Amino acid sequence: MRTTILGRSGLNVSRIAFGTWQLGGDWGSFDEDAAVKAIQHARELGVNFFDTAQAYGFGRSEALLGRALREELKRDRDSVVIATKGGVKPGEERSRDARRDFLRSGVEESLRHLELDHIDLYQVHWPDADTPAEETAGALQELVDEGKIRHAGVSNYNTEQLAAFDRTRPVETLQPPYHLFRRAIETDPLPYCREHDIGVLVYSPLGSGLLTGALTPDSTFEPGDWRSEATAFKGESLRRNLAVVDELKAFAADRGATVSQLAIAWTLAQDGVHVAIVGARKARNIEDSLAAADLDLSADDLAEIDRITAAGVQVDGASPEGIA
Repeated sequence: MRTTILGRSGLNVSRIAFGTWQLGGDWGSFDEDAAVKAIQHARELGVNFFDTAQAYGFGRSEALLGRALREELKRDRDSVVIATKGGVKPGEERSRDARRDFLRSGVEESLRHLELDHIDLYQVHWPDADTPAEETAGALQELVDEGKIRHAGVSNYNTEQLAAFDRTRPVETLQPPYHLFRRAIETDPLPYCREHDIGVLVYSPLGSGLLTGALTPDSTFEPGDWRSEATAFKGESLRRNLAVVDELKAFAADRGATVSQLAIAWTLAQDGVHVAIVGARKARNIEDSLAAADLDLSADDLAEIDRITAAGVQVDGASPEGIA
């Protein structure tokens, strides 16, 4: 497994991170024991970077991750980089909350769920327009000073929000959505991240399943799966994007790869992207994704992928306020 330095955080991490959004309940039912084995298998294969969040089941995902890695965390804590996120409330009108007191209480909850004495990377999950950036950044600096978190980052921020945070303390990492059908970060805020050496770990490199090659225009999702309500997985936009995926699948096969590997490798080939976050609920599903870290794409390959995907439809995803 290839590794990289995650921008100015200085963290040495695998280029593939194991993400755990799918273990919080927003993607329908799953077998918890199988999920634990998937996490452990990813670690066996060289993944040392694991990402979760308070909002992924409000403790469920964090507890599962802690359970899966318990023995290694006890034996060699520094061998694993644990990232989590906070600043989202369950079932409340003010769902985004990056105020000092809420972030501090969230860190304490995450430490309990993970059964850790510190978190390697703590990220503000969503920007909170009602809380001054200096309060949010100052709270994270306090937590760093106290040793409860080692590094501070953000998720889903734009350039203006990153700059506001930076005026109080450096943003070390950014976690944005990025895949072939969601490329907005290329104009904002990826250039800012490159300029300021902010570590970028992108989520949803497979488009929440769009780029796996497993979906058809008739695919459906169980009611507990957020994709059952998302416009990206219905109608004409789904049909157009799956036609693009079919063409990408053939392009990938000519290079001895799967379309999933191609999609992940494409994100990792972009200037300024350090890590791609992928998830799995079964051990056998993680191996295909991890192989993408070793797939090198030439300039001609990248140009052809751009040509193919030009026929696609750009899509949005889920936020604390709802599903696009």
